[in-house]
Amino acid sequence: MSGATELAARAGDRDPRVGLRAVAALRRLLEQLESVQVRNARNQGWSWQEIANELGVSRQAVHKKHGRH
Repeated sequence: MSGATELAARAGDRDPRVGLRAVAALRRLLEQLESVQVRNARNQGWSWQEIANELGVSRQAVHKKHGRH
């Protein structure tokens, strides 16, 4: 089982301590993955608007979150 798959399974655990820790770890992983893909898109010439459209957020939101990197 992959790390992300294991975390997803733990997120549904009946023990809230286990579940909440897994949710927090998944949130950190998701943030890292988003940063990698935004950087990848920018390196390939994508506009902030194109990235925002794919993420389902505003251009301002994605630029504020990732624009200073």
